[in-house]
Amino acid sequence: MSPDWDALVVVGRIARTHGLAGEVVVNVETDFPDERFCAGQVMFLAASGQPREVRISTVRWHKGRPLVRFEGVESIDDAEALGRGDLRVPAEVLQPLETGTFFHHDLVGCEVVTEAGEVVGRVVRVEGPMVGSLLVVRGARGEVLIPLAEHICVRIEPAAGRIVVAPPAGLLDLNT
Repeated sequence: MSPDWDALVVVGRIARTHGLAGEVVVNVETDFPDERFCAGQVMFLAASGQPREVRISTVRWHKGRPLVRFEGVESIDDAEALGRGDLRVPAEVLQPLETGTFFHHDLVGCEVVTEAGEVVGRVVRVEGPMVGSLLVVRGARGEVLIPLAEHICVRIEPAAGRIVVAPPAGLLDLNT
């Protein structure tokens, strides 16, 4: 039986096939890629709309991204059949984070407001590695990029679905 797809956490996305031997290039969506993308790791992938379990058989790194081969995927045709879907894992297999750090999936959907109470919008995704991440916030101004920095994101409350920001002058107008 497959787990609830929506309860799984995205750790990567298949970008494309690589070579003829069944490898795929993965865009990493986790702060712990070396631990997540290694031989033997089990993930879930939606192929043809139906989530299925896949196990990594080999991984090698090229230009900062893993080239992954899954068990039973031996050719480019097999790799093409995987599609370009999300690779997900159950939240309970994620390692605990240090206090003051957050998983990207915990921030997506949070409402972003200024200290003065002005609604900026909602986080639609988080880009970049743990250090130097950007919140991509969609709201009335369009899409705004906000650095996930302690002096800008002054209160982060994922359980309440809220992030309070103290943006420097002009930051919220950069992308509008």
